[in-house]
This record gives sequence, structure tokens and C-alpha cells, in this order.
Amino acid sequence: MVAPDVPLATLARRHLPAAVAGEWIALIRPALHLRPAESTEPDVARLGGLPALPEDVSWPLREGHGPLSFVASIDCGQLPSDALDIALPAEGTLLFFYRHPRWDDGTVIESSAPETQAGARVVYLPPGTQTAEREPPEGVHQYPLVRLAADVIASGPDWEHPALRAALDRVSDEDRAFMDDPMNSDPFRMAMGELSLELGPQHRVGGYADPIQGSVEIDVAQVQLSGRVAYDDPALHQEAQRWTLLAQIDSDDHADMAWGDRGALYWLIRRDDLAAERWQAASFTWQCY
Repeated sequence: MVAPDVPLATLARRHLPAAVAGEWIALIRPALHLRPAESTEPDVARLGGLPALPEDVSWPLREGHGPLSFVASIDCGQLPSDALDIALPAEGTLLFFYRHPRWDDGTVIESSAPETQAGARVVYLPPGTQTAEREPPEGVHQYPLVRLAADVIASGPDWEHPALRAALDRVSDEDRAFMDDPMNSDPFRMAMGELSLELGPQHRVGGYADPIQGSVEIDVAQVQLSGRVAYDDPALHQEAQRWTLLAQIDSDDHADMAWGDRGALYWLIRRDDLAAERWQAASFTWQCY
């Protein structure tokens, strides 16, 4: 675990009412930022390139549309996952696939639509699995290989995160009124955005997502509730609090990855499903500017 990061806590105290800042700081969680690896560093993850798959595992596809593109792999055995507060496997490899409309059939799916799930996949390969690099099926885009290393960082909830909204039940009516005016968040969000820019593309494992269009937990909660629940329905926020970030893959020029207009891909999972390694229970969403 990491202590609350000084820059994050400082920004919260500078831009938010004291009580709101205190609740936000209390929610800070560790995350792993995946950045380009130096030549002397071992890679803990990779963007693009060719996936290593077992001979008996079919290339993931979306029924009626075709094969998915290979996006990233994460070597759990090399990842400093003991720094996180989620139960990642100690060994094995996670592979992430996504069917991008830019390269594939032009089908764009709303981020919170249940149909989104068919266009993305997470595959876990246990340690010792016999694999070989596999060329993508004909017509599937192959992204350039980028080797990644990992740094432990602190991450905080976004303005609309359900955990923050639940925590604010403990603050005064005046402080809640501050939160309910979206204009009040601008200085804080801009300062947080400047910190993110210093890190480069926001490829992450664990911690909080770095959302672009509101809470990604709300997006996946809508998926689970068939996309028919009003934003102010308590059931939506209760469901959203059950989900945590597994991995975020940002747009990245080095890997020729552009998810819409400088967007990002997000895979989330419930903590009990993660502990039980029920990877089929992961949920996907995406956002862009």
C-alpha cells in the first residue's frame, strides 16, 4: 500500500472544502502506472505485438462481426502487484482484446450499452501454459509492440465516483451543495489533469480509472442493469460500487492506438470475481473526448 500521495492530497486541500478534501484523501488507492520500459528494464506488460496463445485456444471474436484485435498483455509474475489493494494472480498472463471500429467494421457501440461486451475480451493464461506467438487472422489490425514497465502511484476517485458520492453523506449540506455544482470541480479537475499529463499515456492496473466522460463504474453498472436505469437511481450507484478497475489502456501514439478522440479502454471486475479468477465476469467500457 502507498501513503496518500503528497501532490494529490495537496491539490485536494487547495481546491476543495476541508471536509470534502478529507473524504477524498481518505479514498486514495495505489495503482500501477504502465510506462515505456527502458532498454535495461524487464517488461512487465506489452502493448500490441503478437499474443502468445495456447494451441487449443481460439482467437477471440465477436459473433457476427469478426475477430478482435490484440491490445495488451500483462505478466502478473513480473508485476509488483503486492503494492495494490486488489487480488491479482501472483503468476500467469492477462491478455486484452478489443474490436476497434477504426480498423474493423465501423460499428460504434455506446460505452454503457450491453452490446459493448461482445467487442472486448480478457483472457487469463495460468503459469506453465504452453503458448506460441500467433499471427492475427486475416484483416485484423496488428498494433506495434511497446514494452512497458510499472511504477506504483497514488490514484484518487473522479468527481462522480460512487465511493466519493457515498462518502459525502457524512459532510454538511453546504459542502454537498459545493459538490453538486459541476463548475466547482473545474480547478481541481484541471490540476489533476496536469499531473496526469506529466506521466504520459494513462495505462494503469488497479487503483482508480482516469475517466474522460464521468465514472466508468457507472458505465459498467449500466451494462449490468441492461442500460435502462436512470442516473439518479440508487440501484445504479450501489451496483457501481461493486466494481474496481482491472486495467486501463490509453490512446498511445507509439503503439498506434487511438480510441476515438484520444480515448481509453477500461476493463473492470468485482473484487470477489477477481479473487476467484472469474475472468469471464469482467466488464468493459470505453470513453473518449
